[in-house]
Amino acid sequence: MSLSQEIKRKTIELGFDLAGVTDAAPIDARQAEIFAEWLKSGFAGQMDYMRRNLDKRLAPARLLKSARSVIVIGLNYTLPRRRPEPPDTAGLAGRVARYAQYEDYHPFVKERLSGLVDFITSRAGDSFGFKICVDSAPLAERALAVRAGLGFIGKNHMLINPELGCEILLGEIITDLELCPDKPVAKLCSDCTKCLDACPTGALRPDGQFDAAKCINYLTIEHHGPIASELAQKMANRLFGCDECVLACPYQNAARARGNEQFRFYADRAELNLEEVLVLTEESFEARFADSPIKRAGLDGLKRNAAICLANMAAEP
Repeated sequence: MSLSQEIKRKTIELGFDLAGVTDAAPIDARQAEIFAEWLKSGFAGQMDYMRRNLDKRLAPARLLKSARSVIVIGLNYTLPRRRPEPPDTAGLAGRVARYAQYEDYHPFVKERLSGLVDFITSRAGDSFGFKICVDSAPLAERALAVRAGLGFIGKNHMLINPELGCEILLGEIITDLELCPDKPVAKLCSDCTKCLDACPTGALRPDGQFDAAKCINYLTIEHHGPIASELAQKMANRLFGCDECVLACPYQNAARARGNEQFRFYADRAELNLEEVLVLTEESFEARFADSPIKRAGLDGLKRNAAICLANMAAEP
């Protein structure tokens, strides 16, 4: 068994659902051009961090000078078909995106990638160079996941694995080891447009572009300040994030539920009482969401979202 095969087998033993390897070459020139055009069009909204460290984002070797390979892992967070009902919120419920119903995945994935590094050290020695990345590092991780054979980019601009669907969290180890790369899978979206049809705001454009500045996930988490009324009205009662384009995907509808029970799920975070959100203090916000992705919105952002949700509910006929 090659070292690449051993690493992928150990990755699954550590609780991940997907593992692949690609080389550390820069992202394809055409993909880099598309990304630059996307930024120029203003579709990134207020996400200024997408404009920073562009050279690093497009070339793994900029993050690790000696890089030769990238190990990419995927963690399935698809919920079981039957799961505990959320608590009764007396009709004032604000919906939370499915990934945020779990614990914060960043430390969870990093801890297990550190375990994978320990395993690689036992096989390759402690002189190999590496860098662990989980979302926050400037890295085009979906493009690398495609190169590593984990799936393809769908019309919803998510990584889609033919067996696990779209609800996949990613992590990477950039290393100076020469590992055997995997082959990409064929693009399989065909003529399906269900995700485009499901998008509440038209962020998924008919021309194939993704206007993140209109995406409810962006608006409720990344956007600071007031939200334009025409977009706020389309948020309905989505308090944090949006899953519509994911749940519309036929691959997601056929996906198997998550297998890692150690990745903690909180049924009481599926829906939050909007009036309770409005009276949260900084202390109570931190205490309640210390281990949750929800904290990324910040208290002011979450309260803004709650007020919008309540206004939308009051306006319903």
